[in-house]
Amino acid sequence: MSPSSRPGPTHSPTELPLSTQCERVSCFRVIFTLAFFFFCLLCLLHSGRQITEHLTSMALESLVTQIQALSGSADDISQLHAHLKAAEEPLHSEPNQLSSFLDQLDPAKHSLGYLYILEGFTSGPVTEEQANAVVLTIARFIDACAADQICLALDKFITVCKRLKDQVLLLEAPLRGVYPMLTALRKLQTTTEHLTPLHPELLLLCLLSKSYKIGLSILEDDIFEVDQPRDLFLYCYYGGMICIGQKRFGKALELLRNVITAPMNAINAIAVEAYKKYILVSLIQHGQFSTSLPKYTSSVAQRNLKNLCQPYIELAHTYGNGRITMLENYVQANREKFENDNNLGLAKQVVSSMYKRSIQRLTLTYLTLSLQDIADAVQLSTPKEAEMHVLQMIQDGEIFASINQKDGMVSFLEDPEQYKTCEMIEHIDSSIQRMMTLSKKLTSMDELLSCDPLYLGKVGRERQRFDFDDFDTVPQKFPI
Repeated sequence: MSPSSRPGPTHSPTELPLSTQCERVSCFRVIFTLAFFFFCLLCLLHSGRQITEHLTSMALESLVTQIQALSGSADDISQLHAHLKAAEEPLHSEPNQLSSFLDQLDPAKHSLGYLYILEGFTSGPVTEEQANAVVLTIARFIDACAADQICLALDKFITVCKRLKDQVLLLEAPLRGVYPMLTALRKLQTTTEHLTPLHPELLLLCLLSKSYKIGLSILEDDIFEVDQPRDLFLYCYYGGMICIGQKRFGKALELLRNVITAPMNAINAIAVEAYKKYILVSLIQHGQFSTSLPKYTSSVAQRNLKNLCQPYIELAHTYGNGRITMLENYVQANREKFENDNNLGLAKQVVSSMYKRSIQRLTLTYLTLSLQDIADAVQLSTPKEAEMHVLQMIQDGEIFASINQKDGMVSFLEDPEQYKTCEMIEHIDSSIQRMMTLSKKLTSMDELLSCDPLYLGKVGRERQRFDFDDFDTVPQKFPI
């Protein structure tokens, strides 16, 4: 038998070569070692996390102790403020642990410390189930907090108030945020002339909850101090919408005009939406609209607003033609556009205002007129529709008339106001006083501006010749 034909070494089915067995044992050892290593690492991480949480808890307990001890005098609060600034990172690292610490503090006595912890607590994600408790906590704090303490951390106070708004909107209960936001606004304001970042938030809540009277009470204040332009845009826009809801179209026009004429370097969506409503309200209030804007309007607004609101410009042109049928057809043809802009209701009021204006013109010509004649004159379908329009106008004080239901005749009357009642005299007097106050304020602002070195320097650079006679009223203490 040749060597090549000799059988090789044989092994039993369960027996492997020694080298293979060694390799397998080595693999098992490596796998076991790695598994043990990862197990130890997980244990270490878990233990480290527990240690970290324990240390964080100890730090927070120490912070709460400091808050309780340093919330007395002004010096103590100033020292506490420094500690709170240094503790911001731990407060934001574990927001879920902060709820129990809030229970240890009195929001009236420890307002500053409570604010820092509350801001950290609300910085984390809040579920819809937790939102109710968060709203209650923030509302109680706003009601009880001391204004002299929260003024040291206004940014955090504003942040917490805005989170309150977010939570009530999440709960679809904007009414719950109206009173707390009003309280917060009053505590934040230095004077009623100051526009705060909370003004737009409050007006939005009033708008969504239809709390128009509270919104109107805020809009009665004359604003002269503005921190952020965006706050002014939103304040006037939301305020205009509230006035529209109350059918105070004159005030709405004033607020919307402030939006579109405010200084701006670039066109913004708020101004565009305000311009759309401004066109519609102008037609409702005055029966006409002029595309020319005041001279002080920014060039950006004058160039772009008309192009971005073309359907509304065309609506104004259609209104000017005086044909109700064409106006109704135009509104119907562009119904989707107006609906997408949430202006369909206003567009319908524009159509209704044309009927009213036609009826008002009849009062200048006739003393009595039948409902059928009114319906024919203003292109209404039936005398019943004419009666409804006349009744609504009488109720709104737009005309003075009486309807004889028996024979269907309308008698147009003179304005019964004699302008000599006590109420009217008080109204006139209050208007005069307000005008005098505004005049003094404008004079004061003009004097301050004329003494501003930056303003004078800019004027001097823009003029080719600098005439000192133009600045005779400038105090000598200001260098020119």
